[in-house]
Amino acid sequence: MGKSILYTVSNGLCTGCGICQGACPNTSITMHVKSGRFLPVVDQKSCKNDKGCHRCYDICPGVGVKLNCIAKEEFSGADTFYNGKIGYYRKCFTGYSNNYDVRYHSASGGMVTQLLVWMLEKKLIDGAAVTAFRSKSELLVHSFIATTKEEILSAKSSKYAPVTLNNIIHDIKAREGKFVIVGLPCHIHGLRKYEKIDKKFKDKVFAYFGLYCSGSKSFYLTEYVLDKYNINMKGLSYLSYRDEGCLGGMVAKGVDPQSKQSYRFYEDYQKYSHPLRSFFVPRRCLFCIDHFAELADISFGDIHVMPYSLDKVGINSLVTRKSGMTELLYEAASERAISLSDLNEDVLLSSQIAVKQKKQRASTFIKIDRILGRKVPKYDVKLDDSFVCRSVFSYGFNMLQQFVGNHKSLWSIISVLKKKTTID
Repeated sequence: MGKSILYTVSNGLCTGCGICQGACPNTSITMHVKSGRFLPVVDQKSCKNDKGCHRCYDICPGVGVKLNCIAKEEFSGADTFYNGKIGYYRKCFTGYSNNYDVRYHSASGGMVTQLLVWMLEKKLIDGAAVTAFRSKSELLVHSFIATTKEEILSAKSSKYAPVTLNNIIHDIKAREGKFVIVGLPCHIHGLRKYEKIDKKFKDKVFAYFGLYCSGSKSFYLTEYVLDKYNINMKGLSYLSYRDEGCLGGMVAKGVDPQSKQSYRFYEDYQKYSHPLRSFFVPRRCLFCIDHFAELADISFGDIHVMPYSLDKVGINSLVTRKSGMTELLYEAASERAISLSDLNEDVLLSSQIAVKQKKQRASTFIKIDRILGRKVPKYDVKLDDSFVCRSVFSYGFNMLQQFVGNHKSLWSIISVLKKKTTID
C-alpha cells in the first residue's frame, strides 16, 4: 500500500495547505482545525489508498518538493537569471497601486489587489482565488474565487492566520475561464505538483501570485493578541493584521458584546507581531526553504529598507518569473493602474532577512530531526549552513517557543520569553 496524507499528518509534516482535499478523486479528505491549524481528516470508508490511489501523498508539499526541477521547467530561458536565494527570475521591481485607498489599506503597496482588479477589468482573467476576513466565520478567514472588483478589494492585505485552499481546485474546475491563484509558497508547491496530473486544472490557471513567507502563523496568534488587548472576537466586524500605511498595524473594529459600545483598536505591526513571530509558527514551517515563493509566476512582498522604508503609504517588492509577466506589469503601468521601478537583486535580498535562515538554518534543523529519528521534507536543493552552532541553539529556542505557543496554559510566560528573544 502506498503512503497517504495520513503519513504527512502523523509525522508532523502537514502545512495545512488543503491541496490534498481538492486533489482527492474520491472526496475522502476534509480539512479540520486542530490545535490552532488546519489538518486533513480522511474518511477511510471512501478512501481508495489501499487500491493504489495515494494521489494525496503524491501532491503533498509537506513531504517536500522538487523546487529546482519544477522551477527550471517552468521558468528557465535565455532571459532568465538564477540566484540561489531568489530562484529563477526575470526581473525585480518595486511598485504600488496608483489607487491611494488600495495602496494605504493593503499590507504593503497593494500591488496584488490592484493587478487583480486591473486584470479582471481587462478581461484577462475571470476571477482569482483570494482570502478575505469574514466576521461571521469562527476562524475569521475565508478563501474563495473572487469574480468582481468588490470581492477582490475585500481580500486586500495579509492574513496572519492559517489559510487553506481546500476548495479552490474544485471551484476552478467547475467554472469556465482563466484564474489567478494567490497563495503562500506551500500552496503553490502543492498546486504545481497537482497540475502535473490534471491538465484540465492547469489550463485554467492564468498565473500563480506568490507571497513571500517567513513562516505561517496558527490561529492561536489571533486568539492571543485579541485576548491580550481585551477584544472579544464575537463582537468583531472588521479585522486586518496590517492596515493603514506601509507595514501598518492591526486594526480591529466592532461592538463589545457586554457594554454594547463600538470600538476601534490599532497596534503597530512590528510591535505586536515581531516579538511573537516564533511562538505561533507551525513546526513544519521551520523546515521550509522557500521564502520568495520560487514556483510562483510573480512573487510579492515588502521592501522595508532604505530608501523605501521612508515611504509611509505603501510599497511592494516583486519578482517576475514566468514569460509574459514582466510585460503584463509594464502594460498595467502604462495604463497607470500601478507605478513600477526596477530593483537590484542585492537590495531585494537585503530587505528579506528570513531568506538567509531558510536556505541555511533549515539545513541544520533537518539534520537534527534526522538524528532524532523524525521524518523530514525532501528537496532537490543543496543546503549548506555556515552557522551551525547558532542554528543548533536556534533550533532549541524555536522548539521551546513553539511548545509554549501550542499550550494555552503556558501563555502567561510568553510576555517574559519574548523579551529575552534575541534569535530570529
